[in-house]
Amino acid sequence: MLRTITQLFPLWAALFSAFAYFSPAAFVDLKSQIVPLLTIIMLAMGLTLRPKDFLNVLSNKKAVGIGLVLQFTVMPSAALLISMLLAFDPVLTVGMVLVGSVAGGTASNVICYLAKGDVALSITMTSISTLCGVVLTPFLVQLLAGQNIDVPVMAMLMSLVKIVLLPVGVGLLLNVFMHRVTEKLEPILPLVSMVAIVLIIAIVVALNAKQLASIGPIVALAVVLHNGIGLASGYWISRWFGFNHTISRTVALEVGLQNSGLATALAMKFFTPASAVAGTIFSVWHNLSGSLLAGYWAKRPTDDEKLKVQTSN
Repeated sequence: MLRTITQLFPLWAALFSAFAYFSPAAFVDLKSQIVPLLTIIMLAMGLTLRPKDFLNVLSNKKAVGIGLVLQFTVMPSAALLISMLLAFDPVLTVGMVLVGSVAGGTASNVICYLAKGDVALSITMTSISTLCGVVLTPFLVQLLAGQNIDVPVMAMLMSLVKIVLLPVGVGLLLNVFMHRVTEKLEPILPLVSMVAIVLIIAIVVALNAKQLASIGPIVALAVVLHNGIGLASGYWISRWFGFNHTISRTVALEVGLQNSGLATALAMKFFTPASAVAGTIFSVWHNLSGSLLAGYWAKRPTDDEKLKVQTSN
């Protein structure tokens, strides 16, 4: 039941977005809760991690390395290029660059499972990119968008430490030393994260209700293109490097599915509500596109499944 509710995330996000658009007063006053809600999401992520998730990088060095390079090169540069092609102003551009510069999203782990990918590798890549993003995200935003808008690099870095590093670290420690307790909580953690991100989306929609009609469609186009570039580059570059379908699917989802909730929170904290629109739309779209892609891949046999069929014959 809980899993079904969680898998319907795009539906809940769309419903709450519509409600917030037509009744913004219900969510506008919750603006100050965006960062606490994101902290809850990162704590929930930490509660699912174990030290071995970070140590697994040693046995998957090449795949993790390629994923990280694509994550922090293709996604930020694609965000900037799309923004330039669509003639975005500095506010919308910094929002797109923020989405491109954050780490992979936790949704990639669930969708990777549905797509018959390598879930252990997905969790490892999310964990490593999350830690790297604490330092890389502010500097990438400064590098790519800092010419036209003031980017408070050090303030953003300290916020990422508080919003990401500390909650994830606390969750990890709790999972190590109180595993019997956290194990019981694990089934509800995806639901907790989903509720938090849906509320963040609704708050941002409410704050931008007056201008969404004008900027929403063009930002949605940018988000679809951005997400598509991430998924395609992750898959085909992995295949070019000789990885099998299972690992290539995993890298694709890790690169294409961003921690857009974090991008939204950072945009709200350091820039303007309009700069958070890209993260808001991405939060809905990447879960929908990822789920559709996972459904397609789930019907296509992986290399291991093909091998089993061949040996059985």
